[in-house]
Amino acid sequence: MTEAEVLDIARDAVWTTLVISLPLLLVALTVGLAVSLFQALTQIQEMTLAFVPKIIFVFLFAVVFAPFMLSTLITFTQGLFDKMIALGAG
Repeated sequence: MTEAEVLDIARDAVWTTLVISLPLLLVALTVGLAVSLFQALTQIQEMTLAFVPKIIFVFLFAVVFAPFMLSTLITFTQGLFDKMIALGAG
């Protein structure tokens, strides 16, 4: 296995990680921003108000995005196995 192949696999792994985690991170960012704006406007400084909505929305969107995340991970894993087979055959 050459250095270029290792870097290619690492690049694909990092890209897959970003693609899988980006929807949930964007949901957490949006909900956190909305809650912070609500807290600033109403001057309610309750600590649980910052965490509970984020947890609920991230969980709900994890269920919604689970098929996309799983198919992306399966595609990456199949590509990785194909590279392993090609490496073993060569």
